[in-house]
Amino acid sequence: MLRPEAQIHPLTRVLRQVGPTSCPGRFNFHCHTLRSDGSLQPGDLASQAVRLGLEHLAITDHHSDQAFAEAQACFANHAAAGERVPHLWRGVEISALLEGCLVHVLALGYDAAAPSLLPYLGGEAVVGPALRAEAVLRAIQAAGGLALLAHPARYRLPHPRLIAAAAAVGFDGAEAWYDYDMQGRWAPTPLVCDAIAADLRNRGLLLSCGTDTHGLELNGR
Repeated sequence: MLRPEAQIHPLTRVLRQVGPTSCPGRFNFHCHTLRSDGSLQPGDLASQAVRLGLEHLAITDHHSDQAFAEAQACFANHAAAGERVPHLWRGVEISALLEGCLVHVLALGYDAAAPSLLPYLGGEAVVGPALRAEAVLRAIQAAGGLALLAHPARYRLPHPRLIAAAAAVGFDGAEAWYDYDMQGRWAPTPLVCDAIAADLRNRGLLLSCGTDTHGLELNGR
């Protein structure tokens, strides 16, 4: 079940609306820019988000949230021109060890002024005890953010085991809808995504979705 802080987090209300058809046209909580290993400038990604009509967006570069300010400025320009823009949530993708397996954790909706995440925003994965999932989780929660396991079915351990481990240490949820087939236009992978979503719902955890875009089109991988 969700911890009390997560229940009142403003992003929780949004994530409770996530379903198999939410991405890529309505919500996208996992994508990348040139500030890590993506191919788009933050402003170009933000402009695509406007054209797609997204309602909510989080840019989750690896160990960097530098794209946030650039995307925010782009949205301000679009809004000044009378265009509808998405709500931009601060995000970052952090490497962590869970059950001895290297996984990725999405930190969403955290306070940029909080110091706890600074070790994880230096552009590279940390080493030592700070790499443990429990340490990453504490840092995210101390910054007022939500912690979600990214793409649970992409690791060397099976997703039921990793989701159980994530829930046991206090994660707020996981990425339920993901394109494991890496198609040209994003679409959730049948069966595996349904199984992950059912597991998360049974545990009372949050479900997220995202394209994990690294290329030049925000509606693709």
